[in-house]
Order: sequence, then structure tokens, then C-alpha cells
Amino acid sequence: MITESRLTRRHLLKWTGAAGTVAVAGALLPNFGISAALGAELGDGDIGVLNYAYALEQLEAAFYTQVLETPFGEMQVNDERILRQIRDHEIAHRDFLKGALGRNAIPGLEVDFSAVDFSSRASVLGTADVFENLGVAAYNGAGQLISNPDYLVAAGSIVSIEARHAAAIADLLRPFSAEAAGRGNVDHQGLDGALLPSKVLNAAAPFIKTPVTAATLP
Repeated sequence: MITESRLTRRHLLKWTGAAGTVAVAGALLPNFGISAALGAELGDGDIGVLNYAYALEQLEAAFYTQVLETPFGEMQVNDERILRQIRDHEIAHRDFLKGALGRNAIPGLEVDFSAVDFSSRASVLGTADVFENLGVAAYNGAGQLISNPDYLVAAGSIVSIEARHAAAIADLLRPFSAEAAGRGNVDHQGLDGALLPSKVLNAAAPFIKTPVTAATLP
């Protein structure tokens, strides 16, 4: 059974930076209620799931690219090294999924990071913390929707990298704390969060200008 696990906890619902507090709980956000003809329809079956992952990887790749193009003032050498590594992974994930989809790939998405204060370490890392944990839950929740075992293996490999990212960001935010080992996201059974596409897309909605629809995904 898919559960929402710890992603409903306060630290994943909002973060505070110089730009203020931004809610990302699905229930509080507008849906992509615009015709697919004006944006990107993900499609159905495995194609729909791959496009869903591709959309999220586009978002993450764009975010980390912006972070490194406009580094916050107090960025330390270790911050830069870790963020650059994560950026490179997200770009590789994005390009892999685009290649796997071929002509079925949705177009490049226009993103909106106006709610993020890129001059603030707290805002940038807080946003990264949300994105990475949301990414883990997205892949976990979509696994049951994949039919092709090769795609499932690839998704399992990608989600493990997203979890490494989440741990690295948690350690940058709270060094030597239990959050890097999953506290706040891993449940009492030792399982990480899982969310269905509709909830993940709602959470990502404020950061994507291009209307995205997923008519056949739960």
C-alpha cells in the first residue's frame, strides 16, 4: 500500500528563507487545471511514468544549475562540491530519461524559482531538502505503476541516488544530526516515504510554469 509517510511533516511542507515561508503541501496548492494542449500531457502507462520522472528531473536539474550560476554569498568549498555533484547527477538523470523517451518525451519545462532566495544558504538548502525528499517519495510511489522491468530497475537506481542527495543536503543543513540517516522521513518500519504522482505534481506546481497534466496517472 502506498502511504504518504513522513512527507507530511512540517519540515517538508514549508521552509523559511529571506523570501518568507512557502507552503508545498498538495492540499494548499493549485492543480494543473489547464488544457494539455497548452502544456505537457505526460501520457499513459510506462511512458506517462517516465515523463513524470523526466519532468521532476528537469525541475531539479534547473534548480541546481541556478544555484551554481548564482551562488549564495556564504557558499563554502564543501557546499559547492556537494551541490555541483548533485547538479551533475540530476542533469544525467534528465538526459537519460529524455533519451529513453525519445519522441514520446514532453517538451522542456519552464520553471519558476521566484519563491527561492538564491542569495540565502538557508533558502537554497531548505528548497533542496524539499526537492530531494519529494523526489525519493515520487520514485517510490511510482514504482508500482511501471510495467517494464528494465524501467523499474532504472528507477530503483535513480531513487537510491536521490536518497544519497537527501542525506547530503540534510547533513549540510544539520551537521552530524540524525536527519542525514533519515529521521523525519523514514517511518517506524524503516521505510521511506512514497507519494502518488498527483500529490507530487501538486507539490511541484509552484515551481513549474508550463502546465502539466497527467490524466491517466493516479
